Amino acid sequence: MEKIVAKTGRAVPVVGNDIDTDRIIPARYMKSVTFSGLGAFAFYDERFDESGGEKQHAFNDSRFKGATVLLANKNFGCGSSREHAPQALMDYGIRAIVGESFAEIFAGNCTAMGIPAVTVSAEAAAELQKIAENSPQTQFELNLEAKQISAGRYTAPVDLPESYRKAFLDGSWDSTSLLLQASDQIESVEGALHYRFA
Repeated sequence: MEKIVAKTGRAVPVVGNDIDTDRIIPARYMKSVTFSGLGAFAFYDERFDESGGEKQHAFNDSRFKGATVLLANKNFGCGSSREHAPQALMDYGIRAIVGESFAEIFAGNCTAMGIPAVTVSAEAAAELQKIAENSPQTQFELNLEAKQISAGRYTAPVDLPESYRKAFLDGSWDSTSLLLQASDQIESVEGALHYRFA
């Protein structure tokens, strides 16, 4: 199991409150059988007009190309509980999200995929977004053990549910790996049941 103690990378500021999952990935791009390739449609309607021309959006800004930390504001990931939203962000390359607050289901889906979604104060969110905007090459380091994020000389405390933090630190966030590690126990229980799985 992969333990996640820290995430480091450049950051992309996605400014605004109440950015819902339909804005993160429009419903019409949720028809694929797998999640592979969803990153191309992250923030699609925010990034492109009807003729495919680029709009002004942080995900279109070449300064933030390759960024792995997304900086958000209040209530990020609200709306429908579609897992496609964090899947699209992960496929795009996002490995951590720092914001003022998150929709609970969105944060839970992120955790299940190994993407820490941590909260900071409004003041810290504004300062982190300002740093990313003014110095796009700055490396941001999110440390879950120390519960802080650093960007250059700036450091701010972060928070997340302790159960999520513990899961990242001990690797138990990856439920598939947990199941695979317990395959002998699963077979033992299955053998003791009075019915059989097809």
